[in-house]
Amino acid sequence: MIKDRIINFLANFEKENFNETFPLDYCLPVYHCVSDENLTHLNHIIQYKNVKQFEADIDFFSKYFQFVTWDEFKDFVKGNFKPKKKIALLTFDDGFREFYDVVVPILERKGIYAVNFINPAFIDNQDLMFRCKASLIINEIEKNKIINPEIYNILSSKENLKQQILKISYSKKELLDHLADILEINFNSFLNEQKPYLSFDQLNILTQKGFGISSHSWDHPLYNELTLSQKLETTQKTFDYLKENNFLYDSFAFPFTDFGVEKKFFDELFKNQDMFCTFGSAGIKLDSIEKNFQRIPMETGENAELILKKEIAYFNLKKIFNKNTILRK
Repeated sequence: MIKDRIINFLANFEKENFNETFPLDYCLPVYHCVSDENLTHLNHIIQYKNVKQFEADIDFFSKYFQFVTWDEFKDFVKGNFKPKKKIALLTFDDGFREFYDVVVPILERKGIYAVNFINPAFIDNQDLMFRCKASLIINEIEKNKIINPEIYNILSSKENLKQQILKISYSKKELLDHLADILEINFNSFLNEQKPYLSFDQLNILTQKGFGISSHSWDHPLYNELTLSQKLETTQKTFDYLKENNFLYDSFAFPFTDFGVEKKFFDELFKNQDMFCTFGSAGIKLDSIEKNFQRIPMETGENAELILKKEIAYFNLKKIFNKNTILRK
């Protein structure tokens, strides 16, 4: 794309003094998983980093930013916390088990806090997010030399099977179960054996260790495909779960993206006096909803330095045209 070529070109001119060139006072990186293993439920949907790459990212951020806790972030937004450098709040989404097994030991060693935004439907490995199902199905199809013709009856054509499977939406996720039946994939067996998600006990241990557990919707829909009432229902259901179990119930991170989410949703959501803020994942951008903060996706196949250079270049380019604020209707 022309846009990507322009951003890549402009990124070459970005300097490395990020404490000065970073355009906002806060940096909000978001990850999903860190692992040295080939995770079949993720390898077709997330370019997750290995341990060495993640540690390099964290060390990079530590050089230019001051990592903060959730309470410090809130105090910073309120104007009650004066950091020595621009701040960074480390965030993770989806509540994958590697957060407990791999990420937290690294963060404890480095003295860094993180918050993980979870989907209660998947805790204790009760179910598998529909995109993870798609990844498992693609792995199985790639493993088989002969494709069952019944698969073509479910999909629209014989071309680009991988892309067709990845395009199956939340509202049509039952198609993934049909495909799994044909391929003899047992999602329940996968959940029981691999345990891809955090358990309830692990969530409590993480809370005791001082890490944050917060809201990412009930079961990870794309919000711009939901009606307003559906958006509010899945958000409230998750909020209630967090509050009942003494997790963080004052923040919410949109699953996938907040693109296309209407102002009315935010108006209704923030009637809840406990809700402090929400998070999108559109990179370095401002938002017409003051309490909605945009995070920087870190799983692009690039290191933190290059990601930030490209984000800064894009922000500055859009600033010229007064287009670096997301407007809600």
